Amino acid sequence: MIELKTPDEIRLMHTTGRFVAEVLTEVGRLADVGVNLMDLEHHVRGMIERRGAESCYWDYAPSFGRGPFRNVICLSVNDAVLHGLPHDYTLRDGDVLSADIAVSIDGWAADSARTVVVGTPAEEDLRIIRATEEALEAAIGAARPGNRLGDISAAIWAVAREYGYPVNTEFGGHGIGRTMHEDLHVPNKGQAGRGMKLRPGLTLALEPWFARTTDRITYDPDGWTIRSADGSRTAHSEHTVAITEDGPLVLTRREAEVPATRTTAARPAADTP
Repeated sequence: MIELKTPDEIRLMHTTGRFVAEVLTEVGRLADVGVNLMDLEHHVRGMIERRGAESCYWDYAPSFGRGPFRNVICLSVNDAVLHGLPHDYTLRDGDVLSADIAVSIDGWAADSARTVVVGTPAEEDLRIIRATEEALEAAIGAARPGNRLGDISAAIWAVAREYGYPVNTEFGGHGIGRTMHEDLHVPNKGQAGRGMKLRPGLTLALEPWFARTTDRITYDPDGWTIRSADGSRTAHSEHTVAITEDGPLVLTRREAEVPATRTTAARPAADTP
């Protein structure tokens, strides 16, 4: 069942979204060479506790995971891209770290993710991060009343094609509101003009993620961490977005974030043939 939110309910989600943005800003600041993933996990636990928020991840037990998730943030490194289980790993120079978090405050959830390079960046890693950021902004731009769900998916796919990255459709965006995952799956690949018509009050977590050279995935023995099947590096960007009468409202925008714009002429050649 799809629940449209009132303007007051969207304002409550925005409060949660601002806190999620604050957490991801802090994780990006702390992620450095020599930092252990469990240090980041425990730091975020403290932030959530002090704010009086509730983790949407703790004890989460969907069909695709192995048992309840017992962490408050997903931390995925290099070829890992989704649902990375924090563990005893110390970040190294050049690592790519994707951080994904969802929390609830006063019964309203928000979900967001970002990818950063630790230490010295490689151009190809910056490129795939930029691609997911541009795809996210394109998806946000398509999240307008009167458009259709397929317009969002097509916008993401168009950016992926321009960069030459394949697209996996097993995991993508989703509805969000009173819980982290509500009805509506938003694939990162689709056809414009197809699917449900978008209406004011619809709230979605949009999350393009790409691997450099494959659209296939594998799971770690932990039952959670998803990696590119060929070991190629990955990136993931996500925002919670409300569709309003005036257009899309990003509820998880980070304070110093500069929305990515599509600048085809400035892009390097594609990684894939």
